[in-house]
Amino acid sequence: MSLRQLLDQRLRAAMTLAGVPATCEPHIALSKGPAFGDYQANGAMAAAKVMGTSPRALAEHIVANLAMDDLADRIEIAGPGFINIYLRSSWLAQEVHGLQPSDPAQVNANPQTIVVDYSGPNLAKEMHVGHLRSTIIGDAVVRTLEFLGHTVIRQNHVGDWGTQFGMLIAELETQTLEGEQPELALKDLEVFYKQAKQHFDEDADFANLARDYVVRLQAGDAKILGLWQLFRDLSLKHSDDIYAQLNVSLNRSHIRGESAYNADLQPLVQNLQAQGLAVTDDGAQVVFLPELADKKGNPSPVIVQKKDGGYLYATTDLAALQYRAVQLQANRIMVFSDARQSLHMQQVFILSKKAHLVPAEMRLEHHAFGTMMGEDNKPFKTRSGDTVKLAELLTEAVERAAATVREKNPDLSADEMAVVAQAVGIGAVKYADLSKTRTLDYVFSWESMLSFDGNTGPYLQYAYARIRSIFRRAEIDADQLTGQVLIEAVQERALAIKLLQFSDALEQLAQEAMPHVLCNYLYELASLFMTFYEACPILKPEVSEAHKNSRLALSHQVAVTLQTGLGLLGIDVLEKM
Repeated sequence: MSLRQLLDQRLRAAMTLAGVPATCEPHIALSKGPAFGDYQANGAMAAAKVMGTSPRALAEHIVANLAMDDLADRIEIAGPGFINIYLRSSWLAQEVHGLQPSDPAQVNANPQTIVVDYSGPNLAKEMHVGHLRSTIIGDAVVRTLEFLGHTVIRQNHVGDWGTQFGMLIAELETQTLEGEQPELALKDLEVFYKQAKQHFDEDADFANLARDYVVRLQAGDAKILGLWQLFRDLSLKHSDDIYAQLNVSLNRSHIRGESAYNADLQPLVQNLQAQGLAVTDDGAQVVFLPELADKKGNPSPVIVQKKDGGYLYATTDLAALQYRAVQLQANRIMVFSDARQSLHMQQVFILSKKAHLVPAEMRLEHHAFGTMMGEDNKPFKTRSGDTVKLAELLTEAVERAAATVREKNPDLSADEMAVVAQAVGIGAVKYADLSKTRTLDYVFSWESMLSFDGNTGPYLQYAYARIRSIFRRAEIDADQLTGQVLIEAVQERALAIKLLQFSDALEQLAQEAMPHVLCNYLYELASLFMTFYEACPILKPEVSEAHKNSRLALSHQVAVTLQTGLGLLGIDVLEKM
């Protein structure tokens, strides 16, 4: 049980004994300063309003019933009814001594099956910076959910079907007939796509051929399916390489693309028609949603089948939701995609429940994210205005990290430098993104993300490496530490409380899908450690053996927490930098 959960449990019990309705919350919050204790319970004011009584009198009644002597030195009532909680140093020491941050805080009492839909590249193109956020934010969330004991089903809903594939297959066949090897033709997916699109736009015969291939593809033509499969395999190899370099946990087994639902689309449309939801409008099958009506009262249209018989993203997404509800038995579905898809996701979520494709109680969540911006505050592009390829961005990150690390530690061997540059470069790119509030745009800056100062990946990696160097200098194995943790200095106290808040940060991340919460926690922890390290000597001769072992134990807990937290973000730590 986390520290906040423990305080919440004790306050709820006291509020019940004080006659407070169960609907009222304790409202546990960190205190704004040491003068107000370590935590505050601010629920007495709201509860008093419900009960029609004095907030301060109610707070006194709650405190009188509060069983907290084992973990609090004192409880004070301030102002109109704030309950200030001062934690006992001996209790903090005992709790920190028994921490195991590399393991979940508890066996999850309410584990869920959670489907997380993320990354979702279009196999017609190489992955570019626009795929970065979905991929790494989703991966941080799934790692955290699994760590907390949930069953997580990754779903990589790749774009591997639809009209554009007729164009691409036609181009591939054309180049193959001209003697080009398919592997060479597809060596640069971006170039290949542009060639196919230009061919499609400028050659009417080619365009007609492409449209014919779409029909044949959807009808299961063996030859066209063979070309489609070749294209798909070569494209997925590119995605595999990116995932490996990014250190994300997606692999081929998690791919369930648009093509997987092809056989489900016609029955789904017929189901919507049978329920009177889908109606014919200008030859197309459309569902009108009054729930999303515009200011004039016009319902929001959702096209599920075009007049030519083709299907759209909405149809495929509805089929995917039905599959995840029925076949995967999910309790919760989380989709990570660009904020520009917000209306689309609202439509399919509302329609999926309205058509009973998913249970009414199922949690359907679209976790949108902002745009990566260049330093000119425009969407991040190359100097020529092209989309930045993700592979090229990651290669540049490692090269820049190598130059930065070489300046700070020229004594690293070539092999050591390669390992450090890879971890620092990739970690810097990921942390710069994950540390920003997911819903906001952010400015991509090499200088700030590779800095060893401030809330950056390299700073946290360095903090971990610095702690590990302390143990090397002391020639002590952290697992062989003996003695008790002593909480005496204010810096030790602050560090201990922060260590006990790790599971709170993870629970908040899991509920809100906001990785920046964990990033901020880790940065605050590392900063408090640096303050502690300056104020509380560890290896100096005048330090007693008891204090040395206690401070080493605190340092070890910080290192393990940093390693665990960064690992949940998909970022490697280093023994030395």
